[in-house]
Formats: sequence, structure tokens, C-alpha cells
Amino acid sequence: MQSNDARTLLQCAVPTAITGVVAVALGFVFVGGEGGIGAAVGTTVAAANMGLGLFVLQRTAKSYPGIFQSMGLALFVTQFLLLAILLAVLKDTTLFNTRAFAFALLAATLVWVAAQTRAHMKEKILYVNPESADAEKSASAGSPS
Repeated sequence: MQSNDARTLLQCAVPTAITGVVAVALGFVFVGGEGGIGAAVGTTVAAANMGLGLFVLQRTAKSYPGIFQSMGLALFVTQFLLLAILLAVLKDTTLFNTRAFAFALLAATLVWVAAQTRAHMKEKILYVNPESADAEKSASAGSPS
């Protein structure tokens, strides 16, 4: 993992973890132990899902830059479909409060997406390869014209 990838992951994971702590506290306050557990599970699932997606997207960008945008769209659709399927499967569980789980999952996902958008907007991406510009200067300086 390159340093800018690790920085993006950190900029997404920290706000999501803070959201998870708040969600767990609210789950305990409003629902009790089951609410806190549901919020913790929801936050963990959201962070794992979005973190894995970020990893896949970064690998795709390095290996196949031509399909980066279409892969990003397909990845986000797949992530949200997986979360919807998980919500449908766990709707009748008695292990934790499903409402706290769903709200924490939603909040953590939205915070992750917002943080990832902010991280990519603040990232300094070169539009021109500096080495090729230097090579063109030195090639034109040595030409006999």
C-alpha cells in the first residue's frame, strides 16, 4: 500500500470510528445493551465493507487504469447491494437490536463516503508527468535547429 493510499484509508477510517463510538453510545442510551451491540456490529460491517472496497479500487487503479471509473461505479453498486442483502438477512435476528444496527450501518457508510470524497478532493494529483516535461526540454535544447 502506497503512502497516499494509507493516508486515504486513515482519513476515512478515523471519522467512521468516531461515528461508531457515538452510535454505540446512543444505542446503549436509547435501547440498552442490545442497541450498543447492534451499533457496534453495524459500524464494523460498514467499515469493513467500505475498506475492502477502497482496497479493491486502489488495486484496480494501479493495475487497470482504463477501467477505473467503471470499476468504481460497479464497486459502489455492489457494496450497497451487499449491505441491503445483509440488512434483509438480519432483519429478524435476536442477537442485537436491528434498528440500532441499521442506523449505525447507514451513518458509518455515509460518513465513510463523505470522508473518502473529501480525501480524494484534497489529494494532489499530478496532471502532467514531470519527468516527460524535463525530457522534452533537454531534447529540444540539444537539437541543432
